[in-house]
Amino acid sequence: MSEQPTSGAHPGPQRLRRELKSRHLAMIAIGGSIGTGLFVASGATVAEAGPGGALLSYAIIGLMVYFLMTSLGELAAYMPVSGSFATYGAKYVDEGFGFALGWNYWYNWAVTIAVDLVAAQLVMTYWFPDTPGWIWSALFLAIIFLLNYISVKGFGEAEYWFSLIKVTTVVIFIVVGVMMIFGIMDGAEDAGWHNWTLGDAPFVGGFASMIGVAMIVGFSFQGTELIGIAAGESKDPAKNIPKAVRKVFWRILLFYIFAILIISLIIPYTDPNLLRNDVSDISVSPFTLVFQNAGLLSAAAVMNAVILTAVLSAGNSGMYASTRMLYTLAKEGKAPRIFSRLSKGGVPRYALIATTVVASLCFVSSLGDDKTVYLWLLNTSGMTGFIAWLGIAISHYRFRRGYVAQGKDLNDLPYRSGFFPIGPIFAFVLCLVITLGQNYQAFLEDKIDWVGAVATYIGLPLFLVIWFGYKAVKKTRIVRYKEMEFPTYQENLDK
Repeated sequence: MSEQPTSGAHPGPQRLRRELKSRHLAMIAIGGSIGTGLFVASGATVAEAGPGGALLSYAIIGLMVYFLMTSLGELAAYMPVSGSFATYGAKYVDEGFGFALGWNYWYNWAVTIAVDLVAAQLVMTYWFPDTPGWIWSALFLAIIFLLNYISVKGFGEAEYWFSLIKVTTVVIFIVVGVMMIFGIMDGAEDAGWHNWTLGDAPFVGGFASMIGVAMIVGFSFQGTELIGIAAGESKDPAKNIPKAVRKVFWRILLFYIFAILIISLIIPYTDPNLLRNDVSDISVSPFTLVFQNAGLLSAAAVMNAVILTAVLSAGNSGMYASTRMLYTLAKEGKAPRIFSRLSKGGVPRYALIATTVVASLCFVSSLGDDKTVYLWLLNTSGMTGFIAWLGIAISHYRFRRGYVAQGKDLNDLPYRSGFFPIGPIFAFVLCLVITLGQNYQAFLEDKIDWVGAVATYIGLPLFLVIWFGYKAVKKTRIVRYKEMEFPTYQENLDK
């Protein structure tokens, strides 16, 4: 792809470099969602909802995520832009909706980087308990920054190997677990369906508990939408994005459903360690517990290294996603133009620097004695991943309706979701239920817990304020189906 000459701080090439290969996208699609949510928090879901409740929750949310990925795959293969669902939201829903999606997603990942920096220093205390934690955070922030600063290949290669380590760990865990269950390895005397018959198992707490753990499960899957962001720098997106999407279903089945099933068969849901959702204590990870039961004495040290990899991977992905989102917002005139400038290597370095500064400020707020600011930042960002998923479902539904309304041939799409309209409708409804129901207990007590409710749901009104504020200023409206623009695939590729 041709590029214009550049020097100094002047704008570089007019386009991002399409240097992410098929293997990068495939790993980003699954590896982006394997993190502390699976390695640590999965135990809490089994403890709170029981083995059956946890497995059913992961299966239902996994199905929803697969539907969302097929929706995103259709949009991203047709329009492979780095802004992804923010651009789709602006073009096929409302310009203000896309504006709010973009800024919320950028903010979400910028804060998440800070969260990962805190987690990284907690993990490092396992090996270096006497070293000040902020030193590790600063070191890891510098590494993540450099991986993204040099070229998109730096991000792609780092994420590929980070993800490969995580995927390999899950595969080994499943193999070891199966061997324990069938008596090939010692350490699981009560394995089989015994743990599913303990106490109130398999469903503990009924439907209410499943709703309660659904948000934890949802967070475990967040990151799969990164293939949409990466589409703008993918080689041959019409071929590689559908290929990555098709693999998501089987990988969700393998890495999540099998892993939860094995945890529930080997560790009873009454084990008090499962309730302790704490990244700083690696001994409570259900993966560590299973490995230790199998007689692997170094399990804690190995899992600590794997979880450190997961944390760095999340930070690396977050830096990439937020930088590309800010770049696209700037390119579309929805953020300062300076953030749309590219280096000779096709990297939006000004956007990268801005994101790094915000992540650093958020991290600093976690160091003080009063962590109120940090906790509020964390709570406002927590909802944003689900809002992004809602945006994908709405955008795909309206995109397809508009495409058909204008008499266009569906066979011309590089990739077509086979689940329309059920897929996006199912995903939208389930996302909405989980989003609104994540802290419903706050409203059921004699006195409403307004502090807890506001802390939980603050992300929703923030999104609506940005959306309707933009609408009021720019006088935008919902895009009618007949007014939607559908450039050819090649025109989208050349943008």
